[in-house]
Amino acid sequence: MAMASLLAVLGMSGGELIIIFAVILVLFGAKKIPDFAKGLGQGIKEFKKASREVQDELERAASDSPPPTPPPAPTPQPDANAVAQTAAAAPAAPVNAPEASAIEPHSATTTPAAKS
Repeated sequence: MAMASLLAVLGMSGGELIIIFAVILVLFGAKKIPDFAKGLGQGIKEFKKASREVQDELERAASDSPPPTPPPAPTPQPDANAVAQTAAAAPAAPVNAPEASAIEPHSATTTPAAKS
């Protein structure tokens, strides 16, 4: 049934197929046709083997996914009493601010050209 539907799609009847096979037999001879069929069969076999290897490789790569990374270890929280005792015992650090005499006021009227 499948062959009949395939031939119907190609628009060939039984008589046309017999003529095509006869022409192939005349052109290539009875000894070459089995060699062609053998080569065609080996080519199909190699193609199926290669496609199976590719499919197996893809399945292997999908199954070899890296394990999930573990969550980071929680950091220990300091005790609230220990923090309060440390803050009370530590002296306050002085703030390093520039001295007022080191900062010169910016004057809009004084320019390098005006000084000379």
